[in-house]
Amino acid sequence: MTSSTSGYDPVVKLPSPRGPLSETVIATLSGDPDGRPVPFTDADPYGEDLTIALHTLYELHYHGFDGVHPAWEWDPELLKFRAQAEIVFLAALRSDVDAVDLDTALEGLLVEHVPGNGVSHHLRDNGTWDEMREYFAHRSVYHHKEADPHAWVIPRLRGRAKAALVAVEFDEFGGGRADRMHSQLYADLLEGAGMSPEYLHYLDDVPAPAIAIVNMMSLFGLHRSLRGALVGHFAAAEITTAPSAQRLAQALERLDADPRCIEFFTEHIEADAVHEQIMRRDVIGSLLEQEPELEPDVVFGIQATELLEARLADHLLSSWRSGESSLRTRLRWLVSQNG
Repeated sequence: MTSSTSGYDPVVKLPSPRGPLSETVIATLSGDPDGRPVPFTDADPYGEDLTIALHTLYELHYHGFDGVHPAWEWDPELLKFRAQAEIVFLAALRSDVDAVDLDTALEGLLVEHVPGNGVSHHLRDNGTWDEMREYFAHRSVYHHKEADPHAWVIPRLRGRAKAALVAVEFDEFGGGRADRMHSQLYADLLEGAGMSPEYLHYLDDVPAPAIAIVNMMSLFGLHRSLRGALVGHFAAAEITTAPSAQRLAQALERLDADPRCIEFFTEHIEADAVHEQIMRRDVIGSLLEQEPELEPDVVFGIQATELLEARLADHLLSSWRSGESSLRTRLRWLVSQNG
């Protein structure tokens, strides 16, 4: 079925494997009878192999893959395999963040360091058009499914927390207008940048740091026990988006980009400033009134988000400062795939 607004088919081909774990998953989904489970003993929790293996398994709960039977979504052996990968990934996230109280975690999100030295600062002040398009490719893995991972937490919330989160999601999904869904606005951005708007078109080009962020959202959303972490992640994303979106809009204006590129970020400047207040007061506040024991999980969601965003920023900036592409491939994404 083809989208009436974007014109792209959301069903994609299986990605290329990046090691034995992902090779096992992809071979299994391809119907290879010789696919065998691989031990997780030495798996790098942030490495290319485990990251793409997890993303492939999670994608079965989104749009799936061309030629892969929908029944694989709930295959017991694949779910067992995924659980092993999740244990490795989640354990690393928990060990790599420091326990703080909620006020401290939120305060850290609200502080804008001057002068800033993040990705959006670099792109605003010195970024090239090629670097900007690399950034678009990285973020496409999430923005093609923007707000979808967060929707899984809705039935896990109650009362004011649920109603407030749905209000934020309503905006993310375009207020009922398909052409204003944020995922559609990102597809428009990609077209405006001379790139392919097709769902997960750049997945094979994007290295693990950007994909790990999406895996974290899927992990939190698919487990009721991690509902507090999902709320914390969502709050962190909404609180930090507006300032960075403003810098990216300024960067695109400096680069004389297509208005469709700029519009995606200007849409987020005002919307996410409002969402920040709703998430902090109505979602987190109400959730913790009902279930105060979830505060450490909310903090964990905030900190895990900051951790993975910092890893992505370090990868992008270190690549660009050394004159290297931040993508796994350098040429394919540069050419427009629009026809």
